[in-house]
Amino acid sequence: MKQITIGIDIGGTNSVIGVVDKQGIVISHDSVLTANYKTAELFVEECVKVISNLLKTIPEKSELIGIGIGAPNGNYYKGTIEFAPNLKWKGIIEFVNLFKSHFDVPTFLTNDANAAALGELIYGGAKGMKDFIVITLGTGLGSGFVVNGNLVYGHDGFAGELGHTIVFPDTGRQCGCGRKGCLETYCSATGIVRTVIELLEESDEDSELRAYKKEKITSKLIAEAAQRGDVLANSAFDYTAKILGMKLADTVAITSPEAIFLFGGLAQSGDLILKPTKNYMEKYMLPIFKNKVKLLHSSLEGASAAILGASALVWSEVKI
Repeated sequence: MKQITIGIDIGGTNSVIGVVDKQGIVISHDSVLTANYKTAELFVEECVKVISNLLKTIPEKSELIGIGIGAPNGNYYKGTIEFAPNLKWKGIIEFVNLFKSHFDVPTFLTNDANAAALGELIYGGAKGMKDFIVITLGTGLGSGFVVNGNLVYGHDGFAGELGHTIVFPDTGRQCGCGRKGCLETYCSATGIVRTVIELLEESDEDSELRAYKKEKITSKLIAEAAQRGDVLANSAFDYTAKILGMKLADTVAITSPEAIFLFGGLAQSGDLILKPTKNYMEKYMLPIFKNKVKLLHSSLEGASAAILGASALVWSEVKI
């Protein structure tokens, strides 16, 4: 009998759900608009419907061995989502328990960036590595740290929150966490949009992005403009890369990883973000670490990447 898992990646805007086998093949998948559901309970009910429909589409007899969930501020130890700044649902949510009331299988939850790191370890470019970091550049900035082959959770389950280290105290941008100047307000898909809007307001630089209303500007539009040589769009990428490269240099000094993988929406802009980030990372790097750390695109990029990351959580936990 074929063994399968359900992988769920919860994003601030959209969540993806898929059925995955042990070889990392996404057999079927669908999505749910996270932002449409006022409560976690309503969201889970919709996910249950989607999962039930996906399971019906699998042609051969299969055994569901578990559900893996990647979520912002996901606490691996408690199975809870706690005070996630990019989700509508506030406070502490007993997320695993909500799923367990519908499915009688092992269910695991972790931070979405930790799930991405597990996906990279089990299915992707980090196979065989013991020390690496995955940086997710989506609505926010997440990070998953693997040290000596193990994910770093810390004593409370929340270790590795690089996105909420502060770049500019006091005068920085307002963050959803309630503080000012967090890294994710600059280096994320939403962060680069904020940078472009500031540049449009503060300069008279000609740019194709001036043709769009502020609320219509996306990181994808910015990347496309930059590829066409738009000076303002390229300035936004350079500014983003400078801050990210500086912070990654600091991070290397703490864990000395073999590689850092960039994952998620903004990372899909490819070398527009990777090359300048690498240059700035080396510029700010402590000399003993210079030119030792690879900065790589995630090999799991694509529609199924987040699903694979969440699914990897099950395969890493369930002994078969």
